[in-house]
Formats: sequence, structure tokens, C-alpha cells
Amino acid sequence: MTSAHSRITKVVIPAAGLGTRFLPATKATPKEMLPVVDKPAIQYVVEEAVSAGLNDVLMVTGRNKRPVEDHFDRNYELEEALRRKGDGDRLASVQESSDLADIHYVRQGDPKGLGHAVLCAAPHVGQEAFAVLLGDDLIDPRDPLLARMIEVQAREGGSVVALMEVPPEQIHLYGSAAVETTEDDDVVRITGLVEKPNPADAPSNYAIIGRYVLDPRIFDILRKTEPGRGGEIQLTDALQHLAEDENAGGPVHGVVFRGRRYDTGDRGDYLRAIVRLACEREDLGPDFRAWLRSYVDEEMQP
Repeated sequence: MTSAHSRITKVVIPAAGLGTRFLPATKATPKEMLPVVDKPAIQYVVEEAVSAGLNDVLMVTGRNKRPVEDHFDRNYELEEALRRKGDGDRLASVQESSDLADIHYVRQGDPKGLGHAVLCAAPHVGQEAFAVLLGDDLIDPRDPLLARMIEVQAREGGSVVALMEVPPEQIHLYGSAAVETTEDDDVVRITGLVEKPNPADAPSNYAIIGRYVLDPRIFDILRKTEPGRGGEIQLTDALQHLAEDENAGGPVHGVVFRGRRYDTGDRGDYLRAIVRLACEREDLGPDFRAWLRSYVDEEMQP
């Protein structure tokens, strides 16, 4: 059992998914390596963890994920070529990913769901509270969600999940939480969780997004969790058990996020994320926004 006030240092990033929604692009390229402007999506996630003080990163990978490991490794030939050219800016950008954090890897093997992927991290995590960050959700660094979740977990113990209000007709795309209010406007007590419910059966329109801070006792629950929706071991089902039985490793709280989130798991939202982030870049934004205005004006012409 861990202390509610032990400092969290480890983060688990599941990266073993097949990326079927982005086929054929992901036939040979991991979905985590799809570029969001000029960085792969997974680098944004690692940067978020590091910004919150989590430098010990475990990536749960699978077959055909070697490019992910290569991206966070040194590339001496490329670095030397850039050095000889005197291209200091690109050299710094290449070295940045290899210097971000202390990154480890474990293979999931069979793709048995998010809960199973998290369970693969048990030997590395041990008996410490830890964070789980999913690569489909990119959180704007100006809205420090993870730091707030770590703060709540340190105060309340147990586990903390990120929640976001979505239109009721979209709740079937997410896990849904039954909640009770607390004294904090952005914190709720979670009393129940359902994975991708029918809108009519959803306990609320509070959707679980891809950020978790978990008590290590979740591993004991996951070892006993039977496959659920989609025939996979669902992390949501294990959290439901913790919400029902505080002695098993609860309580479970939610931090309601009202900031900027970029969903790269859907093709349309992936494109919108690129446009939004490109527009905000100092080096790209002015010219890109001018072109975008011109393009929209032309498309609006009768």
C-alpha cells in the first residue's frame, strides 16, 4: 500500500494499438508516429509528462513499434550530418527527443485491451502511484491537467481520472462516470463507471479522457478482471471496482478538464488538431492563417 502523499515519478504510455482507424497510413507506421505539424503525436505526450515532473517513462509497445523506440534514441549519423552543415536548429530538435526523459519499453504481446497494457507495467511500477497517458489525447501545455490530477491524488489518495463534459449524443464514444460533487469546482467523487454506454444508459455526460493517476493496487484488480466490452480487459472495469470498494484501493476522483484538448484518434479531429496547432505557431501561424483565410473565402464563393 502506498502513502497518499508519496511523490509520483513514473508514467506509463500504452503504445501497442494497431491504429486501424488510420489505415493504410498505419500499415507500416505506428499511429503514435503520425506527425502533428512537425513532431510525432507521442512526443507531445512525453513532453506533457516531463512538464509535470514525471521523468521515468515506460512505453508499452507491440509489434511494428520499433520506430517509436528509434525516435527517442540517438541518431549519431543524422546528428553529425546536421553538425557538419552548421544546422544548429534542426540538430537541437533532433537531440531534444532523445534527451527528454528516461524511457523504458515493454512488449504487450497480445493486444488484450488498455487494462492489460497497464498490467504489463506492474513490474516496472512496483508499489508506487503512477500516471497513465494515452497518446490519442493531446493536452495543451497551457492547461496543466496532469499536474492538477497529481495534486488531487496526493491529497485524496486512491486514483484520479480526467473527465470532460461532452454532448450526450457523443458519450457512447467514451467511458462515462457517475459523479458526486465536492468542495472543489473541478473535482468530483466518482461512484461508478461504464465503458462506452448507450446514450440512454449513460450515468452522465462526463466522459473519461486519456489521463489517469492510479493507485498501484489497480494491478491486483486487473489480474482478476475478466474481458469486457470488445472482448478486452478494460481499465474502466477495474476502476469501477475501486469506486465501489474503497478498501480495495479507492477512492476514485475525477478532475473535470475545461481546457484545450486535441483528439488525434479520429481522422477529422486529427486534421483539426494540426490546423489549430499550426495556426498558433509563431514560425508558421501568420502565413498559414493568411492562406487559410484565403482558402475559406474561395470555398465560400457561390
